[in-house]
Amino acid sequence: MTDVSPSELMVIVAARELKDGESVLVGVGIPNLAANLAKKLQAPGLNMVYESGAVGSNPSRMPLSIGDPCLVTGAKSVCSMYEQFAYYLQGGRIDVGFLGGAQIDKYGNINSTIIGNYKTPKVRLPGSGGACDIASNVKKIIVITPHEKRRFVEKVDFKTSPGFMDGKESWKKLGLQGGGPYAVVTNLGTMKFDEVTGEMTLVSLHPGATVEVIKENTPWDLKISPKLENTPPPTEREISTLRALDPDNIYLG
Repeated sequence: MTDVSPSELMVIVAARELKDGESVLVGVGIPNLAANLAKKLQAPGLNMVYESGAVGSNPSRMPLSIGDPCLVTGAKSVCSMYEQFAYYLQGGRIDVGFLGGAQIDKYGNINSTIIGNYKTPKVRLPGSGGACDIASNVKKIIVITPHEKRRFVEKVDFKTSPGFMDGKESWKKLGLQGGGPYAVVTNLGTMKFDEVTGEMTLVSLHPGATVEVIKENTPWDLKISPKLENTPPPTEREISTLRALDPDNIYLG
């Protein structure tokens, strides 16, 4: 197998989570690569929706922003950002959404607002944008992030985007139409969420990773699935297709 970087591994593993016929709300960067890779491989009928209003997009190259003109050419529809959020996202028509942030906790809550106390923060971050709407309305949330102690925390400093709150029962009380967090893909493994408690659970180890290393980089007692699997290594086809999408390493670094 060709050597792959941590970024390439995360993109490939995340792309495998996307199914043919699903609709996915795509941002730029790593999630964009994952969606386009899936469309090139196992999900040719993937319906890619961009926040700017391009629906059913088929970009000829990787867009530099959600306003890149290449998103419009060949798209099924182009609407305003308001219509995209109101009719597609809040209308419950999006299957998968990608999110990220500075912190994620054991129940999949995401913080992209502040580090520290809200009134006197150590760091002030960009905030929600559309992330809270996405977390509240899509059927499955996928997070792609490096596995680091500063990102994985037992409890986020601020809940910008809701995961399962303090557990599945708390989530149910919110009455949101979304399905909540589905998967967290890191450079070390894939975590999913316990169906009863909503707690993050390690389900797959990436090539070269160990449970011990993952636990060292997770500041709470991470649950381990009794059916823990080994992530299949990236194939030559996955690697070559991904690198062709980003030949100048704009997103892969």
